Amino acid sequence: MITHLRELKAALLAGLIVVGLCVHGTRAHAADTETLVVAGGCFWCVESDFEQVRGVIAAESGFTGGSVENPSYKQVSAGGTGHYEAVQITFDPTQITRAQLLHLFLRSVDPTDAGGQFCDRGDSYRTAIFVSDPAEKRIAESAIAKAQAALNQDIVTPVINAQRFYPADAYHQDYYKSSEIVLTRFGPRTKASAYKLYRDACGRDARVKELWGKDAPFAGHS
Repeated sequence: MITHLRELKAALLAGLIVVGLCVHGTRAHAADTETLVVAGGCFWCVESDFEQVRGVIAAESGFTGGSVENPSYKQVSAGGTGHYEAVQITFDPTQITRAQLLHLFLRSVDPTDAGGQFCDRGDSYRTAIFVSDPAEKRIAESAIAKAQAALNQDIVTPVINAQRFYPADAYHQDYYKSSEIVLTRFGPRTKASAYKLYRDACGRDARVKELWGKDAPFAGHS
């Protein structure tokens, strides 16, 4: 009986050690990740682009930069909230740096357009980079300077102090790969099919290719 109790205690102790290691490992992994928030027009497109990138753990569509708390998609798209359609990118900085992500971002949009992006017009569709501290601001400004030199055109994408990021509702998350059926002007389609039709019709990839040529990282691969 005593031997059995000792074995049981040893097994419980071993289990607690394993659980402790797992929790520590999860916390360590979480501490190793960073986030980058950018606005690049339609957030479905930015999410689709960056979830392809090695080192990106997740990309979440949402809203930021405005004054309205917990805004809805309808509110933001109607205007007047001050919010941008934005994407919060969670990444592993040991695999890809913030500077590399911003290099890709600026070449995946039209940073010369101050009125929106592609067929989507209005303040909520403008481009922007959001930063949390002076170091992030320096990285963003350097990325913009390099992109401006490469393009030889004025870049209007602003660097903005980060505000609270509000995730969009579930309907808009992973829209580009969802098999859920929605009604479009072309009839019932999966969200993934509707997304491709929208992206082509909006001229996003065509304009990015025209602007950036072979340096466009995502055009034609969405």
